[in-house]
Amino acid sequence: QVRLVESGGGLVQAGGSLRLSCAASGGTFSSYVMGWFRQAPGKEREFVAGVYWRGVSTLYADSVKDRFSISRDNAKNLVYLQMNNVKPEDTAVYYCAASLRGPLAASSTYNYWGRGTQVTVSS
Repeated sequence: QVRLVESGGGLVQAGGSLRLSCAASGGTFSSYVMGWFRQAPGKEREFVAGVYWRGVSTLYADSVKDRFSISRDNAKNLVYLQMNNVKPEDTAVYYCAASLRGPLAASSTYNYWGRGTQVTVSS
């Protein structure tokens, strides 16, 4: 059983930056592909970014490409989401998720989910 705990959320002004972290425990971290998803009020959960096992191959939603960056540290069992030039439409609860295999962008891929961290972007 893999446990995921997100941190780093908060209130940030538009144009600012924020880094989310997700700490994993209970499994072999390097065996899992990792994803970040988000859910805004009244909307469905959507894919944000994903990274494969070694951290070399990544995938981004078009809405965050060139602004967000996902990375992982397999030695520390951590995955990060660096959010730059944030916009009010980035406001959501951000979730970390883990799976033994892809595809990265499909929420149905993932077996394990964190409880989420709130990101609020003010205009």
